[in-house]
Amino acid sequence: MIQGSGRCHYHPDRAGLGVCVECRRVICRECTTQFEGINRCAACLDTRRKALEGPPPRREWSVTNVVLALVGAVLLWGGVLLAAHAVG
Repeated sequence: MIQGSGRCHYHPDRAGLGVCVECRRVICRECTTQFEGINRCAACLDTRRKALEGPPPRREWSVTNVVLALVGAVLLWGGVLLAAHAVG
């Protein structure tokens, strides 16, 4: 325990039980969660959980995305044809 700070960071009215290994804050019994054999506070545990989940799943194309892609392709093709006609 850190000397002089025996109160829980999240619950100042409670005595601290230990220190979170991630943020080094003093935490009480209710704030301590053991994950991978190490004590962490809820905030650090949530950060760790999100890191283990990885990136969010890729979303599928919506109708709007398909229409915009087709419009973009048509405009690009029209620009290519216009440039070819101007050169030739």
